[in-house]
Amino acid sequence: MYLGLGTGDLGRRIGGIPLIGRIAERFLTGKASKAHEGHAVSGRNIKEKRLPGLATALAMFGFSLARYRRFRQVLGYRRQGVQVITDRYPQAEVPGSFDGPGLSWARKGSALVERLAQRERALYEDMASYRPTLVIRLNVDVDTALARKSDHQRAMLEKKIAVVPTLRFGGAQIVDVDATRPYHDVLEGIRAVLRRHGMPS
Repeated sequence: MYLGLGTGDLGRRIGGIPLIGRIAERFLTGKASKAHEGHAVSGRNIKEKRLPGLATALAMFGFSLARYRRFRQVLGYRRQGVQVITDRYPQAEVPGSFDGPGLSWARKGSALVERLAQRERALYEDMASYRPTLVIRLNVDVDTALARKSDHQRAMLEKKIAVVPTLRFGGAQIVDVDATRPYHDVLEGIRAVLRRHGMPS
């Protein structure tokens, strides 16, 4: 199950629309970058930034609702005794582009947007209360990340690489994997980890 937001794929689809696609993609990318400015790197805000406007906040909240619906599907499979492997896992420790709340609950904004931020935080706290059996953390350096995701901004990747190792996922067991190695080696290493934990690979 994919538990990311899917904003990257959405942006690429919008960018493919004739005539207006590229302009719309740049506009949305700019909005997202501004919304994430000032988010935490070590659990503290770099800058005191205000929450985004209502339109941007509603869009971000909508993506979080979609993620929450997919997460409820995962729980449904779990209740049926199905082992689920997810790409990404929501966390409620750090807001921003780290699979956490997009709206920082520590920042100020209009009363409505602040309520949205509080509601979004509650969604992530609910999801994060379900501790995963195992977290496989793929570690890369920023140059490798840029080589694989050339459409990403270096500063954002640097923040993510700094934050992800600090996440604890409710005390779940975490296995670190060196993902700078060739794809086949990384895949085989992950399969070996899954086998050690009784999961089919």
